[in-house]
Amino acid sequence: MSNPSQLDRRVAVAALLRNRKDTLVVSGLGSPTYDLHSVGDHDGNFYLWGAMGGAALIGLGLGQAQPGKRVLALTGDGEQLMGVGGLATIGVARPRNLDIVVIDNQHFGETGMQASHTGRGVDLTAIAAACGFVATGTARTIAEVEGLAAKLGEQSEGPRLFVIKVAAENPPRSLPSRDAVFIKNRFRAHLGFAAA
Repeated sequence: MSNPSQLDRRVAVAALLRNRKDTLVVSGLGSPTYDLHSVGDHDGNFYLWGAMGGAALIGLGLGQAQPGKRVLALTGDGEQLMGVGGLATIGVARPRNLDIVVIDNQHFGETGMQASHTGRGVDLTAIAAACGFVATGTARTIAEVEGLAAKLGEQSEGPRLFVIKVAAENPPRSLPSRDAVFIKNRFRAHLGFAAA
């Protein structure tokens, strides 16, 4: 059962994406992908399998390739800690259409729920701010997640990173296709490109 001060991750992700419109969403390996799929499969979802630490940087590349679309990289605290150096690259590149949302349960959920660094004081929002992100913040309530969801639809002058604090639980997996070629080709078709 969730600690009342921590959100249910599936409820939080559903609130975050309720009005996503045409936002392209890249989800990190493991729980963020299960969370994204649990709120409904979508042709604009790009699920990562076997690319631990890469969600934010793939989001950067996608944002640069599709400057007219909003891009959301949905990742976990463990994955973003692994890819923390990528925040500096994103800050320097300064994409105006990229948001990173970290689902933070303060544990490494994919390897046995060991405590992660965010549970020991490492603040990903402070790191992002130091890397030049134009906005950062932390959501701890559904009302704050709903406010964050509204903000994601607004224009930005540069990249933004937000953390959603959730309970340290492993809900049942909601598995999208693991066929990487299918996922790639479906995503390309959604963007108007031929299969490759």
